[in-house]
Amino acid sequence: MLDKDNYPDAKSLKAIERWNILKQGIQGLLDLVQQNTWPDEPLSITGKRVLYFQYHTLGWSGNEDTIAALRHNILFFPFFWQKSVRGGHYYFKINPITQEHKRKEKIK
Repeated sequence: MLDKDNYPDAKSLKAIERWNILKQGIQGLLDLVQQNTWPDEPLSITGKRVLYFQYHTLGWSGNEDTIAALRHNILFFPFFWQKSVRGGHYYFKINPITQEHKRKEKIK
């Protein structure tokens, strides 16, 4: 969660780093990233079958902290990162098999 100065708190950053997408799903992680982003506009998720997730830090150090935490998530960044562009722009592609893993787990 953001503090009074719109910076993500240490607990939230640690949660982003340690989020297990195999057990907790992708959507929860993306929601957590969004809750720790200021303002809301730098983040967009598009697509139905394949999700395209864009994160733009806008040079805000709090957003830089959030993307740094996401970079340390060993189950997310290495598998979904597509490219980074100078200026704090990050692009991810999330394939449907990963999105549905959590749904199938609930059915069992």
